[in-house]
Amino acid sequence: MTNQFPLQQLPKVTDIEKVKTYIKHTWKTLTRSQKDLLVAAKDPKIEHKSEQSWLVYVSPQEDLDRIKTSLQQILTPEEWQQLELRVLPAEVESIEEHGLLYLPHPYVVPGGRFNEMYGWDSYFIILGLLLDGEIELARNMVDQFAYEIEHYGMILNANRTYFLTRSQPPIFTPAILKVYEQTQDKQWLRSLLSTIESYYYYWNVPPHLNPSTGLSHYAALGSGAAPEVVMSEIDERGRTHYDRVKEYYREFQFDDYDVDLYYDRQTDELSELFYQGDRSMRESGFDITNRFGPFSIDIIHYAPVCLNALLFQMESDTAKINEILGYDAVAVQWRDRASLRQQRINQFLWDEEAGLYFDYNFRTGKRRQYEYATTFYPLWTGIASDEQAQRVCQNLAKFEVAGGILTSTHVSGNQWDAPFGWAPLNLIAVEGLLRYGYEEDAKRIAGKFLTMAVQEFNKTGTLVEKYDVCACSANVSNEIFFGYSSNEIGFGWTNGVILELLKILDL
Repeated sequence: MTNQFPLQQLPKVTDIEKVKTYIKHTWKTLTRSQKDLLVAAKDPKIEHKSEQSWLVYVSPQEDLDRIKTSLQQILTPEEWQQLELRVLPAEVESIEEHGLLYLPHPYVVPGGRFNEMYGWDSYFIILGLLLDGEIELARNMVDQFAYEIEHYGMILNANRTYFLTRSQPPIFTPAILKVYEQTQDKQWLRSLLSTIESYYYYWNVPPHLNPSTGLSHYAALGSGAAPEVVMSEIDERGRTHYDRVKEYYREFQFDDYDVDLYYDRQTDELSELFYQGDRSMRESGFDITNRFGPFSIDIIHYAPVCLNALLFQMESDTAKINEILGYDAVAVQWRDRASLRQQRINQFLWDEEAGLYFDYNFRTGKRRQYEYATTFYPLWTGIASDEQAQRVCQNLAKFEVAGGILTSTHVSGNQWDAPFGWAPLNLIAVEGLLRYGYEEDAKRIAGKFLTMAVQEFNKTGTLVEKYDVCACSANVSNEIFFGYSSNEIGFGWTNGVILELLKILDL
């Protein structure tokens, strides 16, 4: 640790123990198993009348009667009466009444309004579960990922019907390897090979593949407004998120992208391409930021740093998994894929002058110089050269503040920009810096984020979804003007990251 963040400023041992106890207890309150099906089915993000049953949709590949019989033996008659199981229709667009998507194993939800299993949240939750000795639950969550790929076509944004048209940042193979480190179960590892390959191709064929760069981009399916946003993200004046977007378009002029693609000034209506961009922004997990222009609607025209770094990791991990299983020739093919993506990332996403990684607009042929914490992903995944890592490290001052790493250097009124910081991005920055030998910087940042989180825990008794890392505060609602402004408690990925940071700091 440097003099800038001395050891005596780190949280007291007694405070750390209280946080650890809280996290250990919270895994139980956030776990959803078959006996919790009614709790899991309840969704604060959609409209629901008290006399209505909560809907649970089962994959058409499953035996509905068998599942019903099994659940009736687990649930009380009162709970069963409040549920209705249906077979999922073949056409997602035909679903008019939304509900929970059935998953067979126990899983951990993030908390608050997020009462379902999320794609990228779950990786950081799995890290925490493994550190807390909850190995079976961590393995179950990886098995849920595989189940989603087999039965719903991808790892879902989350297991609700309105998420069937999009995934989330792919952190599947790192989760598999983390669990394998604990279990050394080669048979289990082998059983996941087909689902890894299936999910890989989700990201590496159109519409997610951009042929001109050979890189992937976010490209959610479906049409129209996201149902959960229309129903739940309403402000005190009764305006939906989309109403506020239209108001912004009416009032402001900007040249980040061609607004006419997304908004018709004559009719005051958002275009179908807008909604495609909106859904794709949500597939990215960064909802909402101005990283790709206001509301990130133009994300559909960008090869992003985060996604391609994660796909490089997936290619490298899949090579490693094949090596573990003795499939050396297959491993070479995956290493070649990783090497080619590394070259393309450095060609299109690395900005030598700035010393940062930026997202590449393949429509304009230019990088968007929006300083964002995803610049640490290529360090985290090992893409960067030593010189590139040094350049990124030299830019730390742009992102480092009192509570850790800023999400971006821009204040936009969105939660995925300044002054906010998120646990996963802080862990990615810390582990990326450690990978390239910048231990002092990494531990200083880890100490800052950890200290802020524990100080706020001491005030409120909870860990939350995000923080104002400039003010070192969990009070963020008054600074967020688009999307949802609440700060959810729980909180799954913060719990997991806190345990990882404690391990890094030997606390």
